[in-house]
Amino acid sequence: MVKKIVIIPTYNECDNITRMIDAVLSLEGGWHLLIVDDNSPDGTASLVKKYRRSTRLHLLQRTDKQGLGTAYLAGFRWVLERDYDLIFEMDCDFSHDPADLPRLAEKLAESVPECPVDVIVGSRYVDGVTVTNWPMSRLMLSYAASKFVKIVTGMPVNDATAGFVGYRREVLEGMNLDRVEMVGYGFQIEMKYTAWRKGFTVKELPIVFVDRKYGESKMSSSIFGEAFFGVLKLPFRNF
Repeated sequence: MVKKIVIIPTYNECDNITRMIDAVLSLEGGWHLLIVDDNSPDGTASLVKKYRRSTRLHLLQRTDKQGLGTAYLAGFRWVLERDYDLIFEMDCDFSHDPADLPRLAEKLAESVPECPVDVIVGSRYVDGVTVTNWPMSRLMLSYAASKFVKIVTGMPVNDATAGFVGYRREVLEGMNLDRVEMVGYGFQIEMKYTAWRKGFTVKELPIVFVDRKYGESKMSSSIFGEAFFGVLKLPFRNF
């Protein structure tokens, strides 16, 4: 049986965490869930501990807020020490629908040499624009950022900044995770680009992205700046 796990970084997600745990663990196929919490002052980790009735729910606690990218890298290392086959990442705020996970997993599980799928992206921009409840300014910024990445890097991905992604185990094993530089949302771009540069096949499936209803966004100008300048450097790095 293919073992699947979802990694979700959290910081102040007490409004969403228990509903998300319910949603993932109730999916058919015995999904596992790893929460990587950065010492949320709102008690997110405490809620996970109280809720941890299932052996399929795991918690990795860190001492402070260190950024989205480092949270995922910690999660990847934890997963690679265990026998999971398919590894997914998604947000805790329900902007990514957990019900889409089986569709993404099916594409990875069906991968064959004639039509490989090593990385699957839940994409907002592969089938038009499938984003709801975002202000036009944020939508235009996100869409333009993905176009910018595609032009600068040549990577054939329409939604390079997407955070709803699945990897075959071999992809993460084939990367030097210690060399990942970006820690904010640019991390999502760097991971896709690294996989692509190493010869893995990155495919997209359309999803509907819905802006969060509860909690606060973690986006900031410094995160945007890191991604912008980090992308400019990507084509000149060795992978």
